[in-house]
Amino acid sequence: MPLNQIENVGFKSSNAIDRILAHHTKFLSFLAARVEDKTASEDILQSAYIKAIEHGSEIREKESTVAWFYRILRNAIADHYRKGSARTRAHDTYTAELPISYEPEIAQTVCACIGDVIRDLKDEYREAIEQVDLGGVTVESFAQSHKTNANNASVRLRRARKAVAKKLIAVCGACAEHQCLDCTCRRSQL
Repeated sequence: MPLNQIENVGFKSSNAIDRILAHHTKFLSFLAARVEDKTASEDILQSAYIKAIEHGSEIREKESTVAWFYRILRNAIADHYRKGSARTRAHDTYTAELPISYEPEIAQTVCACIGDVIRDLKDEYREAIEQVDLGGVTVESFAQSHKTNANNASVRLRRARKAVAKKLIAVCGACAEHQCLDCTCRRSQL
């Protein structure tokens, strides 16, 4: 339902919503100058409209409705960046815990089945394992080369690792459960 058809729930003045909606373009420009992209600006504005409807009774008698709404927008921008900062910190912590690459001497002692298992993965998982774990490419570089963000690349890599582990257990059995460092499966003896 369009905002101009919503009842003036909580607003002391029936014109308050109309005054806010009349400045839609100005509000969007205000947000666009302070937020990274148009979609985020539009999302923030929609959320601010909802907040204005919910808290319309908080407007003081002599306070300008437009000034009050700008205050809501400024708070929404701060919340937006605060949430983004928390996501970035969580991502940085997660990627710092990921191994950078396999050490060459470990790669020589690992089960011979790993190459076949990796080749049998779906392309997006195989590329993630080959480039990040085996090739030493950073998660951030991998993300850029695949036109995605680092968080999505980390998720893809984690899923790829789980797929490798699952396939190794199916192929190698007990060897895989012990991380294939002392491989005794039939494949290594061929």
